[in-house]
Amino acid sequence: MSVSILISYIFLGLTLAAPIGPVNSARLDKGIKNGFWHAWIVGAGSMIADAFFMLLVYMGMVQFLDIPFVQVFLWLFGGFILIYSGIESILGVNSLTVSYSRQKESLFKCFMTGFIMSITSPLSILFWLGIYGSVLAKTAQVNGTTELLLYSSMIFIGLTLWDIFVAALSSSFRKFLNSRILISISIISGLSLIGFGVYFGYQGLVALFG
Repeated sequence: MSVSILISYIFLGLTLAAPIGPVNSARLDKGIKNGFWHAWIVGAGSMIADAFFMLLVYMGMVQFLDIPFVQVFLWLFGGFILIYSGIESILGVNSLTVSYSRQKESLFKCFMTGFIMSITSPLSILFWLGIYGSVLAKTAQVNGTTELLLYSSMIFIGLTLWDIFVAALSSSFRKFLNSRILISISIISGLSLIGFGVYFGYQGLVALFG
């Protein structure tokens, strides 16, 4: 087993986490408003959901996702969570200033934001099933099952590094912003979340009535 192979799996974890989506939008929003730990804890919640998906794939327990009711529920509930989070972000801009209190939003709430966004996201589920499932299959074919846990851990390290990077970036960037820019970013972030939510909800309605 070479170090380059382990590094490649860490890089895979980074690429899995990097695409701009609901969780990354929420990370940036919380970090800019409240600081490093609030952004990091959103990512931590998301990673717990990712670990759950990895476990499901690892154990082969993904057949229930083929059930139409489960698919509709995930689309609609995921859409509701995203729209709610987006509206909350936009409505909260009136109280947002550069000296925004870090105590106004609990760490637990930020954790649940990341967890629920990921655990109810059909895109996240399909992403993990497609990418991680194929990685497991290839690894098992080439190296056998003994290396699966190690490579999975490398992927998770990549996810953790991305979470730390985004939290540090958003909290550091916050120091150079004035209130007007903070409000603009919060509105853009909220609209992004609402956009994702509308898309999820539309897909859920199509699945339900189509």
